[in-house]
Amino acid sequence: MPDKKKTIIALSGGVGGAKLALGLAQTLDSPAFSASSQDLTVITNTADDFEHLSLPISPDLDTVMYTLAGINNTELGWGLAGETWQFMQSLTALGGENWFQLGDKDLATHIQRKALLKTYSLTTVTQKLCEQLDIKANILPMCDEPVQTQVCLAEDFAEKSAGEELGFQQYFVQYQCRPVIGSYSFTGINETRVSSEVQTAIDSAVALIVCPSNPFASIEPILSVVGMQQALENIACRVVVSPIVAGLAIKGPAAKMMQELGMPVTALAVAQLYKGFATHFVLDCQDQQYQQSIRELGMQVLVRNTIMKTDADKKTLATEILHFIAQSEII
Repeated sequence: MPDKKKTIIALSGGVGGAKLALGLAQTLDSPAFSASSQDLTVITNTADDFEHLSLPISPDLDTVMYTLAGINNTELGWGLAGETWQFMQSLTALGGENWFQLGDKDLATHIQRKALLKTYSLTTVTQKLCEQLDIKANILPMCDEPVQTQVCLAEDFAEKSAGEELGFQQYFVQYQCRPVIGSYSFTGINETRVSSEVQTAIDSAVALIVCPSNPFASIEPILSVVGMQQALENIACRVVVSPIVAGLAIKGPAAKMMQELGMPVTALAVAQLYKGFATHFVLDCQDQQYQQSIRELGMQVLVRNTIMKTDADKKTLATEILHFIAQSEII
């Protein structure tokens, strides 16, 4: 009888998380690791999902899905390779809402998702889409219930006054992260639960890897699903990869959010956010001066190049992280 598969779980937002998820998928599928019966489950943020033009849009889910299918637009970091924009051009000419770009090929995903959601949960819909795209890794939404990240403005911006809220995609895409954030919240999070599919993955997991994703807008919503953090803490090895390198976010507004929320923009500050949860921390070589301070937080530290410009970079980092975990005698 074959050995039962052991699961590596990755928590991911969009572009940054998808890069490492791809490296992990390729590494675990390589001969060096495939013989050890390990598979990959990516639990993905859905708190920036929203409805646009009457279609259900799941930006992070789709970025991870397209990346693992090998059909993503590597230049933009999001969307599909070889995309065309005739729909958006026609919509603009008709005076339609055009601040969120939907490519012609990308539209098919949202239309099919809408059709399937009439019958199935978001988890099942995602699995069906992944099957059609021949994705081997298991991609799961953080929950099936709708959650909306809202940012509260610290200052007046455009037609909005200080204290008013914006949906995350308005903040991120429509206004290009220009508003100053005073706080943020996750509408609907108290009605969520850990799905049976996520729980099954956690029950078979030997390690958890938090990808280099925004700690506030991508990872915190996942951990805030009712019962999620407690369930994940049953996994003995929990690795966080810093999304901040040399005081900058590799992608997205994480650094800006840290600054506006009154935090130092450092990898050490990221580690402090995960104190008590993370057992291991991956630090970029440019931030190696923080390794002793992070060890004092109770984490083992790996110092490596974490900037993933090429597929080789992604696979190298993934391999180093998996070896780092293996040194803990967990897998």
